[in-house]
Amino acid sequence: EVQLVESGGGLVQAGGSLRLSCAASGLRFADYSLGWFRQAPGKEREGVSCISSSDGSTYYADSVKGRFTISNDKAKNTVYLQMNSLKQEDTDVYYCAAFIGSRCRTGYLLRWGQGTLVTVSS
Repeated sequence: EVQLVESGGGLVQAGGSLRLSCAASGLRFADYSLGWFRQAPGKEREGVSCISSSDGSTYYADSVKGRFTISNDKAKNTVYLQMNSLKQEDTDVYYCAAFIGSRCRTGYLLRWGQGTLVTVSS
């Protein structure tokens, strides 16, 4: 079974940086993708970024383009989300997720991680 463990969340000042990590295991698929989602209290979970295992193509939500970078270290079986120029509105619980296929489509979800809290102070 696919397992995902997130880490790297914490408290950071606005304008600062943070790197989230997601250690994956059990991904025995030729075509899969790994993504980051976030959820604030009272709001639905939203996609932040996605990376494809097949060609390395990436996706970013408009709100984080130019500030966040997703990457995959295959040797460590770990996906990262480098978050720069953080804003207070980035405060959320961030979740890693694995999907069948290349586009991080929620209808093809394999597993959610447990979540890691990111708090950006003003």
